[in-house]
Amino acid sequence: MQNRYDFIYLFDVKDGNPNGDPDAGNLPRVDAETGHGLVTDVALKRKIRNFVGLMHDEQPPYEIYVKEKAILNKQHERAYQALGMDASGKEGKRKGGADQVEKARQWMCKNFFDVRTFGAVMSTGTNCGQVRGPVQLIFGRSVDPVISSEHAITRMAVTTEGEAEKQQGDNRTMGRKFTVPYGLYRTHGFISAPLAEQTGFSDDDLELLWKSLEQMFEHDRSAARGQMSARTLLLFKHDDRLGNAPAHALFDRVSVQRTNPELPAREFADYQIRFDDQPLDEAVRARGSRDLGNGITLIRRI
Repeated sequence: MQNRYDFIYLFDVKDGNPNGDPDAGNLPRVDAETGHGLVTDVALKRKIRNFVGLMHDEQPPYEIYVKEKAILNKQHERAYQALGMDASGKEGKRKGGADQVEKARQWMCKNFFDVRTFGAVMSTGTNCGQVRGPVQLIFGRSVDPVISSEHAITRMAVTTEGEAEKQQGDNRTMGRKFTVPYGLYRTHGFISAPLAEQTGFSDDDLELLWKSLEQMFEHDRSAARGQMSARTLLLFKHDDRLGNAPAHALFDRVSVQRTNPELPAREFADYQIRFDDQPLDEAVRARGSRDLGNGITLIRRI
């Protein structure tokens, strides 16, 4: 990969909880001072990992390192076993442990998509070193403040016979559910070509990342998350592998505005995306590109 990329990703949620906070009773995450909704980078990476694992059936070189119930140290041991090295580390201490760690690190990058994409700390237990990932995301933040709605829900069934006897004729169990009526979220991402070279992150991996961002919500449906959709994916491609302009200067050229500020937003059509103060559809069509000069190309995937 010979180009640096910076990207803007817009997604929305309707009548759902895009990212609950376990420290707040699973309420949707918000900025306490402004009321803007938040979705962590960890939550977004989880959906990317799930999509890649689903698409490639968890087979090398697209295995997923961080997944549910995974024992990470066991994955480290696999690297040593595959390379015929002593996983206990004793042999490494006698015969140049740094070389063994580097070989194990390269094996992990080669076999695990999320390691060579997002990086990982693999120095626990059997040491496979640390990897700085070329792809980084920030928190998603809603364009406008969001309001969390609380709903009472009931369950007609019970879990035990004792609970049924206690409730006698009324078997209903009460619960609470929290949703955001509507929120449009914006996040930014960064891809470093020099770091991609170190981890082996390739152009094929890059295309898979774009595809994941476009389709990951389609395979992550649940009643709790409501309707989540990918709305816009804008890429700034730099001719120079180190970049032709600061990322913030490019991001500032894209704004998201309400079409009618007097009414609450309840769908994507209530917003307009603008680039250099003109409608995005006029600046660049979906699946199109525009040369911005100075070695930068704007590419619109969605």
